[in-house]
Amino acid sequence: MIDARLERRQRLTGIALICATVVFFAGLDTTAKYLNHSMSTVQVVWARYTGGFLLALVLSNPISRPALMRTSRPWLQIGRSLLLLGSTAFNFLALRWLQLDQTTAIMFSTPFLVAVLSGPLLGEWVGWRRWAAIIVGFAGVLLVTRPGFGGIHSAAALSALSVVCYGFYMIATRILARTDSNETTLFYSNLVGAVLMSALVPFFWSTPRDPRVIALMVLSGALGSIGHYLLIIAHRLAPPAVLAPFLYTQLVWAIAFSFLVFGELPNSWTLSGMAVVVASGLYLLHRDGRVGRQTVSGSLVE
Repeated sequence: MIDARLERRQRLTGIALICATVVFFAGLDTTAKYLNHSMSTVQVVWARYTGGFLLALVLSNPISRPALMRTSRPWLQIGRSLLLLGSTAFNFLALRWLQLDQTTAIMFSTPFLVAVLSGPLLGEWVGWRRWAAIIVGFAGVLLVTRPGFGGIHSAAALSALSVVCYGFYMIATRILARTDSNETTLFYSNLVGAVLMSALVPFFWSTPRDPRVIALMVLSGALGSIGHYLLIIAHRLAPPAVLAPFLYTQLVWAIAFSFLVFGELPNSWTLSGMAVVVASGLYLLHRDGRVGRQTVSGSLVE
C-alpha cells in the first residue's frame, strides 16, 4: 500500500513538473520571437545556448563531477547536439514570420516522424493503426499550413526542417539513453551549441542597448536550461507514457503568450489543425501503451 501511494505521489509530481516544463518552453519561444525584432536569429540562438551552458556549468559543476563529461559514444553525442541546435535555429528563424501557435502545432508533428523512423533505425516497426494515426496527424499539420492554398507564411518550411532535425535528435537520444545519463546528454547539448554559436555570433553581432533586451537574452538561457532540468526530473518520477499527454498543454500556453505579448490569436484553420494533431498524437501514445512500447514524446525541447 505504501509503495502504491509513493508511486502515485511520484507520478502526480512528475505530471506537475511536466506541466511546468511546457510553460518554460513556451516562454522560451516567446522570448526568442521577441528578441528576433532586436537582433539576428544567430545572436538569439547564441544567447539561448550560452546562457544555458553557463547555468548548467554552475549547477552541474563538471570540475567536481568529471563523470558528467564521460560518454561512451562521443560522436553520437556531438551529432545529437548538432541536430538539436539545427532544430532550435530553424524554429527560432521561423518565429520571425510565424505565430507561436503555428510553430508549436507544426513541431507537435514530431512524434509521427519518430514513429516512422523507429522502424528502420531502432527496429520498432509501426502497425497499420499507428500508420493511420500518423497519416491523420500529418493531415492536421496540412490544415495548419495549407500549402498552395493561401496558407501561412512560407517560413512554415523552416518549422518543417526543425521537425526533421528534432525527429532524428529524438532517435539519437533514445540510443544514448542506453549508455549515458540524462545529465551528460544535456551537458553536451549546451556545450556544443554554445561553442558553435560563439564562433558564428561575431559575424552577426549587434550590441543590445536596451536593458530589457539584455535581460531577455539571459532569460532565454535560463528558460531553456530550467525547462530541460524539470523535464529530466519528471521522467525520473513517472513513465513517458504518463507524461506525454500533458506535453500538449504547451499549445495552450503558446496561444496565451502569443496573445498577451504580440496580440495574435490563432485562426480557425490553426485551431482545427491543432485538434487533429493532438488527437492523433494521443492515439499514437495509446497504441504504444497497448503494444508495450513507449514512443518518444513530442516535447519541444530547445
